[in-house]
Amino acid sequence: MMTAVNSANPRVRILVVDDHTLFRRGLTALLGGEPGLEVVGDAADAGEAQRLAERLQPDVILLDNHLPGVTGVRAIPALLQACPGARVLMLTVSEDEQDLAGALRAGASGYLLKTMEGDALVQAIVQCARGQSVVAPEMTGKLVAVLRQGPATAAPAEAGDPLAALSPREREILAAIGRGATNKEIARTLDIAESTVKIHVQHLLRKLEVASRVQLAVIATQQSVR
Repeated sequence: MMTAVNSANPRVRILVVDDHTLFRRGLTALLGGEPGLEVVGDAADAGEAQRLAERLQPDVILLDNHLPGVTGVRAIPALLQACPGARVLMLTVSEDEQDLAGALRAGASGYLLKTMEGDALVQAIVQCARGQSVVAPEMTGKLVAVLRQGPATAAPAEAGDPLAALSPREREILAAIGRGATNKEIARTLDIAESTVKIHVQHLLRKLEVASRVQLAVIATQQSVR
């Protein structure tokens, strides 16, 4: 049975981007049957996806990597520019760690595999729309391998110390994100309001010039933030 979104919350508006017509239609039908989700559009390539993202302003862009012309990973910056408020969630068959690293580096908020169950996909979309980052369990080990390879493949490098501009509290929160803690868990641990944590997270995204929580976790791991 599918996991329903809380009816008190507005629907999550989704743009589906996949070049396989049957898969795209099946996915649209699956997600469209969920009370908390709404598929507002679908596209078969990066160009069409960018035009629709700009016009429809979806909450989540569900993006395949293997698209004709421009790949999904390479399309992420343009999609986020067209729809700055969207969260990009990769849904692909690729288990390549460089595709994973490239997607997270480009600003994706998650990386999922097409082999996953439908109810797990629904839950992942809801989590993504709520600001969480999601990575397929099968890719966790490869994410660790990416982190160990260093900044050349895991995250954008900055000249000097990228953490120099952070306050002590921001470093605490960055370290917690690196450990996989949610905003609620961080708030409880630091005895502050969850809304305050959200503000600090936004400051971290701006100061470190990244677009997603996953990228913050990558930086925290790389820099061994404690």
